[in-house]
Amino acid sequence: QQRDKLRQYQKRISLHLEKERALARQLLREGKKEKAMLLLKKKRYQEQLLDKTENQISNLERMVQDIEFTQIEMKVIEGLKIGNECLNKMHQVMSIEEVERIIGETQDAVEYQRQIDEILAGSLTEEDEDAILEELNAITQEQIELPEVPSEPLPEEVP
Repeated sequence: QQRDKLRQYQKRISLHLEKERALARQLLREGKKEKAMLLLKKKRYQEQLLDKTENQISNLERMVQDIEFTQIEMKVIEGLKIGNECLNKMHQVMSIEEVERIIGETQDAVEYQRQIDEILAGSLTEEDEDAILEELNAITQEQIELPEVPSEPLPEEVP
């Protein structure tokens, strides 16, 4: 609000300065140099006020930006605070010991299931594995019968 009031003040002074300048010209034409000089001094003083007003507006705008940024920072900090509280509540519900116990139980259950799978699948013994390897070697060493290759020359292609 103060910024807007200062802008209105600037407009009012600017209009007033234009009127005084026109009045100073008129006074010079009428030969009233002293009054014109006094009016120009007053105009100069008001121009300086106008510059000060511009600086004040700048300061106000900077302050508004700082306030807005601080409000954003406060929201971020509040969000972090709520997040930390939530994490602390979650940590209270689930302790490290609880997580380790659950992981241990899961590993035990996986190992138990693997043992059941081996029993149900009838997993092979070492002797069975050796017998399978011997059979594989025997198959690879057998002579594979290949078809006979014709002895006649191939016919030539006719273009």
